Amino acid sequence: MSSPTADSTDPSASAPAAKDPAATTDPLANVDRTEPAYDPAETPEGDDETLPPYDAVLLLSFGGPENREEVMPFLRQVTKGRGIPDDRLEQVAEHYYLFDGKSPINDQNRALVEAMHGELRRRGLSTPVLWGNRNAAPFLTDALRDAHERGMRRILVVTTSAYASYSSCRQYRENIAEALAELQEEGRELRVDKVRQYATHPSFARTNIRLVTEAVRRIDQPDDAKLRLVFVTHSIPTAMDDTSGPGDEEGNLYEHQHDELAHVIADEAGITLDRDLSSALVYCSRSGPPSQPWLEPDINDHLEKLAAQGITDVVVAPIGFVSDHMEVVYDLDTEARATADRLGLRMERVPTVGVDLEFVSGLIDLVEERAAEARGESVTPAAWPGEAMPSICRRGCCPNLREALPAACGED
Repeated sequence: MSSPTADSTDPSASAPAAKDPAATTDPLANVDRTEPAYDPAETPEGDDETLPPYDAVLLLSFGGPENREEVMPFLRQVTKGRGIPDDRLEQVAEHYYLFDGKSPINDQNRALVEAMHGELRRRGLSTPVLWGNRNAAPFLTDALRDAHERGMRRILVVTTSAYASYSSCRQYRENIAEALAELQEEGRELRVDKVRQYATHPSFARTNIRLVTEAVRRIDQPDDAKLRLVFVTHSIPTAMDDTSGPGDEEGNLYEHQHDELAHVIADEAGITLDRDLSSALVYCSRSGPPSQPWLEPDINDHLEKLAAQGITDVVVAPIGFVSDHMEVVYDLDTEARATADRLGLRMERVPTVGVDLEFVSGLIDLVEERAAEARGESVTPAAWPGEAMPSICRRGCCPNLREALPAACGED
C-alpha cells in the first residue's frame, strides 16, 4: 500500500508467507556519507545561487508507517472515506508486520532528499529540499506550513511517481490543492508548482537500462531461449488506465508509457550485451473486488506461464517504482520470489532507480527546467522514449472517477 498508485486500491490481500526482512535491499547503501547528513530545516548559507522563482523544492511522496503501532492508522488514512472495514485492512497490515511494521519508503525518501540536495549543491544552488507525505508524517500540509513560517512563498514539488494516471499524478495535485486551501484558511498564502511526470525523461530510461543490463550479466544465463525479462508495475483498474493522460487524447497512457519503456530497455540492453532478450510487462499489487477489472497479467501468473514454457531464469525489473518500498519488498522480494522458488526459476531482481546518481541528476534537470519555464524562458523538454508530459496538466487529464475535486498545478 505504499506506492504512488496504491491509494487507488481496495485492500484485500491474503496473509503472506514469512520472510527474513534482513534479506531486503538497504535503501541507504549507495548514499554518499562523506559529508554530514543534510538537514532540510537548516537555512542555506554562503553565496551560492538559488533557483528563482522558487524558495524551495519539496519531495512529495506516499508515506508509510515507521513501526507496528502506526500501521493501522496509516492504512485508515490511505483508505479514508471508502468504508473499508478494519478486518480487510488487517490483511494488508500483515505485509507490514513482516518487517516489524516499518515501511522502507520513509528512509528512502530521506536518502533521496539528501541526494537531491547534494546534486543541487554540485550545481552551485543553495535551494533547500523539503519533504512531505500524503499519508504519513511528515504530512504535506505540515511541510508547507513550516515552509511558510520560514518565509518561503513559492515551492516546486517533485513527486516520487513517474507515470501518468489518476493515482500517480492527479491525486497528488488534489492533495496539494487541499493543503493550500487549509493553509489559506489560516491566512497563509503559498504558490506551488510541480515538475512534469518523468516516465519519459531520458535519465529515467538510461538508469533503468543500465540496471537491467547489469542484472542480466549477474544472472549469467547465456541461452536467450531460457531467459526472460519481466518488467513490473503496480496494477490499476482498467477504467483508470482508460482515462490516463490528457483528456483530449485516447487514454491508456499509463500502460503505454510502461510498455514503451520496457521495449526500449530490452532493446538497448540487448544491443549492449549482443543478446536477443525477450520480455513482457506484468503487474503486481492488484486489489479491489474481483468483479472490477484491473490490468493483467499478475507477475505470479506470468511466472507460472514461463516455467511451463521451459524458461529457467528471469530478470524481474520493477520499472513502475522509484524506490524499493512495500510493493517491491513484499510483492516481489517475498511473494514473487516464493513463486519462482516453487517453480524452480532462478530470479534476479533489478534494483529500482532510488538514489542512483544519474536518476537524481535527471530530477534536478527537471527542477531547473520547471524553474526556467516559470521565469518565462524558452524550454525544450528532453524526452526519450515518448513525448514529454506538460508541467501544467491539461484540462481533464487523468480524471478522478469517484468525484470531482480541486487540483493544483493544472488547467482544472
